[in-house]
Amino acid sequence: MTEKNRPLDRRQILAGLLPLLAGMPLLAQAQTELSDLAKIRAAGVLKVAVYKDNAPFSDGPANDVQGLDVSIATALARQLKLKLALLPFDAGENMNDDLRNMVWRGHYLGYGPADVMLQVPGDKYLMARNRQVLILAPYMRQSLVLVFDTSRIADVNSPDDLKGFQLAAERGAGATSALMGYGGGLLRAQVGIHNTGTQAVQALLEGKAAAAYVTRAQAESVLSRAEVKPGQYRFTPLALSGLPDNGWPVGMAIKAENKDLGQALEAALQSIRASGELLAIFRQHGMTLTAP
Repeated sequence: MTEKNRPLDRRQILAGLLPLLAGMPLLAQAQTELSDLAKIRAAGVLKVAVYKDNAPFSDGPANDVQGLDVSIATALARQLKLKLALLPFDAGENMNDDLRNMVWRGHYLGYGPADVMLQVPGDKYLMARNRQVLILAPYMRQSLVLVFDTSRIADVNSPDDLKGFQLAAERGAGATSALMGYGGGLLRAQVGIHNTGTQAVQALLEGKAAAAYVTRAQAESVLSRAEVKPGQYRFTPLALSGLPDNGWPVGMAIKAENKDLGQALEAALQSIRASGELLAIFRQHGMTLTAP
């Protein structure tokens, strides 16, 4: 048998493999050193967490969620040249639970986390309690309004003007608690509780209430789809203890260490704002775009 045709022995095979084996840790290290954004781009998908049953922001069956946040998520993914994957989820006991389950750790049932979560209040106390997340890129300002039927209530200058009128509010909302607690419970017996803010506004349109205390977005989205006479319904702020007078900014949350993703999302939001697309999205959903 010639030297050329002699089969390689085990030592020769190992000698040939050693350079390859030596390079494998470097390859693995290179993969782990990819930035957060590079990993997302490599997968080609932006995973966005949105609340279930949260009209007008995200509502509907899991395979066909619709709303303002869905439209914004679609625009952001397109701006980043990524496909969109929505992760609709049920709200937890509080926002801290939601941030843990959908942003930085994932749910114990194996759901999540997402790359980014929408409809997150830009609250400094919330950020201080959740150091694992970064809240950024505010895209709207949420505010509370009293929307009332002008054929039944002439004007509202203070909560006292609501005495004797049936009111509608959202179950579990802080605004509802403040309304019911006003004046030591002065209005409590008049407040009808509805599962959502949009249902509270619908009760107003159906004549089951003279006024509804909800967010401006909830009121606008319902009224924009209804056939109402001009001037029939009016919005007014309602000063109640413990509630912010000028509302609160709403943005998105990511893992605190995902700096590259955060910069990319802020740039994408700025692009759709500057182009007028963000304004068009708000108008499409019957809402006013307000500066955060």
